[in-house]
Amino acid sequence: MCGSSRCAFDLAGKERELAHLDEQSTAPEFWSNPAAAQATMRRLTELRAELDRWRGLRKRITDALDLLELAAAESDAEVIAEVGRETDQMEQELARLEFQLVFSGRYDGRSAILAIHAGAGGTESQDWAEMLMRMYLRWAERQGYRTEVMDMTPGEEAGIKSVTIEVSGQNAYGQLKAEHGVHRLVRLSPFDAAHRRHTSFALVEVMPEVEGDLDVQINPDDVRMDVFRSSGAGGQNVQKTSTAVRLTHIPTGIVVTCQNERSQVQNRETAMKILLARLTHLEQQKRDAEQARIKGEHKEAGWGNQIRSYVLHPYNMVKDHRTDVETSNTGAVLDGEIDDFIEAYLRSRVGQDAA
Repeated sequence: MCGSSRCAFDLAGKERELAHLDEQSTAPEFWSNPAAAQATMRRLTELRAELDRWRGLRKRITDALDLLELAAAESDAEVIAEVGRETDQMEQELARLEFQLVFSGRYDGRSAILAIHAGAGGTESQDWAEMLMRMYLRWAERQGYRTEVMDMTPGEEAGIKSVTIEVSGQNAYGQLKAEHGVHRLVRLSPFDAAHRRHTSFALVEVMPEVEGDLDVQINPDDVRMDVFRSSGAGGQNVQKTSTAVRLTHIPTGIVVTCQNERSQVQNRETAMKILLARLTHLEQQKRDAEQARIKGEHKEAGWGNQIRSYVLHPYNMVKDHRTDVETSNTGAVLDGEIDDFIEAYLRSRVGQDAA
């Protein structure tokens, strides 16, 4: 839980942001850029709702203190007990609101684009990637987020080679950024005739869904587009024409493919959306690396540096190596119950991230 000084600082910042955006929204030229204006209005709505919750809690606390003072003066034990119960409820609400303050990064309130890539190991890792996909889809369902598979490449025998999922909802990126990294699975292989123990890896990437008001711009001349026939589902119409799209961002070498939609235009629009998210995430990583260099910190982000291990044999355990949070209830975790891991990581980063 963040300290009171931290909370006061963040709330003061949100009050200033609200005042600034309110002033912007009344400017004569505000709607000259509709995309930016809509983003500003959405942010205003979010800020007002958040600040209303804090103001409501402050009023409840003030009312409870006044009531407690009167009850103490009259030695009214029943009212004092009632205020005590109300205090417990307010403490729980305070904890929930304080946790929301961890979503103070620039993109934290936005929807997210989640990508999962199977590591080396063929069918084993591809099956693991599909297990992770199911885990995140179940988690998103529990959170009330809307999900859409933007692109998926199936494995040769089982599982998936990669998948890209749009997770839409308030703070989706702010939460899912805790999952970015390598995830390691240890289990008895269902694909090994000898039923030996195998270790599999999958890379999870999390990027904010970005809009036109942000710094990252894509020069059309920097993007090469190739088209090819889709290998995924879609029926005969998909197979007869080259509807799948591959975009290559020449300056960075980032490659994005999309073949889920039935038309080339739809696939290109989806691919561009993913490319913009990847470029935004790349810029964010550069800023983080520069901040780490200035601070003298070492931040590891390599393929071999797993953030979490999921062990199904010879014992059951899921352990996050960044926070040491662990549980033996592997079934629940793989069914989407990952909030404890996400919350522990985000709390550990309070005051350190400036995303």
